[in-house]
Amino acid sequence: MTEKTISPADEEQAPLHHVNRRIMALSCLLVFMAQMATTIYLPSLPIVAHDFGMSRSYAALSISVFVIGAAAPVVLWGVAADRYGRRGPLLTSLALFVLTSAAIALIRSPEGLLVLRALQGIGAGGSAIIARILVRDRWSGDELARRLSVLSIAFITAMGGGQFLGGLIGRYAHWEAGFAVLATVGVVAGALTFTVPFEAGRTVQRPSEVLRICLTISRQPGFLSPALAGGAGFATIVLLQEVSPFVFQEHFGLATDQYGSLGLLLGAAYFAGAMTVNRLVARAGSGRLMTAGSIVMTAAGVLMIVLWSVPGLPDTGVLVAFVALYCVTTFGQSVLFPNSMATAVTSQQGHGAYAVSLCGFLQQSMAGVAAAGAALLHADLAWATAAAALGAAAWLLTRIAVPTAVPKEGK
Repeated sequence: MTEKTISPADEEQAPLHHVNRRIMALSCLLVFMAQMATTIYLPSLPIVAHDFGMSRSYAALSISVFVIGAAAPVVLWGVAADRYGRRGPLLTSLALFVLTSAAIALIRSPEGLLVLRALQGIGAGGSAIIARILVRDRWSGDELARRLSVLSIAFITAMGGGQFLGGLIGRYAHWEAGFAVLATVGVVAGALTFTVPFEAGRTVQRPSEVLRICLTISRQPGFLSPALAGGAGFATIVLLQEVSPFVFQEHFGLATDQYGSLGLLLGAAYFAGAMTVNRLVARAGSGRLMTAGSIVMTAAGVLMIVLWSVPGLPDTGVLVAFVALYCVTTFGQSVLFPNSMATAVTSQQGHGAYAVSLCGFLQQSMAGVAAAGAALLHADLAWATAAAALGAAAWLLTRIAVPTAVPKEGK
């Protein structure tokens, strides 16, 4: 029997493989934590409105300010990650998230709730964008899209599992318990940061130089159009998340845990989309999949308008149809989003952290505007029209970003 020889390259490859796995695990946990800060809270939103004596619109603002808080300083988080290295800014964002999550569980003031939710969003947004920067540091192109689709699985788990857990908390405990869970997850993520290597900080850029870099990146069609397309898709999902607790619990009379259980269906839809990207991106390319996801979202939005426009339909039929269309929209977003970000940031070879943070800022900002607008849209037809318009905007932007995504005749 001959003894197997291990080359120096193999010895280097094994530890690299383990490092990549740890980085993906940490990045997934960070994305999971940031998304669950919304989904674990959704089933109890009507209860929160009752406990604080708030109107539906005011309670919905606690979602909007979180999304806006996550968006506002995203570029600054990217600058900090570039200047000081990834670890320090990440730990700072996690500390802010953990402290505000614990404080929300104790607050009894409606105004205090909104302030703390905004601060919690700032911490969550920093953690989520640095998670994507960590992935961008190591991969690019279609492989980056595949890795971002893995992050989507963490998003899925938070979307489905977080909403399901939130429903159980709403029925058997109280909504504050959800924020205690979030604080615990943040502490675990902080501990895991010490198990992976991070890129060191770079030469300090002057504010004017940072602005110049961001403006240069934003002017490039290869970056801007796909980034905005992903933002329109993300805004659609945030809009639906904000209105759905009231639609399902007040319009259809579902109990808190029943609404929470619907998160499992949404998670399955998102998982299907993420696996579609993971398996097809190398063969079909990011551009084609991005276009396909936007078409699916647009079609589902149009059918939602039709659903709420037809009078006299039985409530059971409307409920089933709405759940199905919500799942289809979620599937489309899970195909669109990782490909849009991968397409946008891969075009920027020299300033990866700035590209990721600027992309995140644009997408989170669009979602924040949609969330703020959703707080004012109480009529089902009104928010369904807004969702359809956002899906159509995503499709139009993908047509600009990927003009050759649809094969021409004769080819």
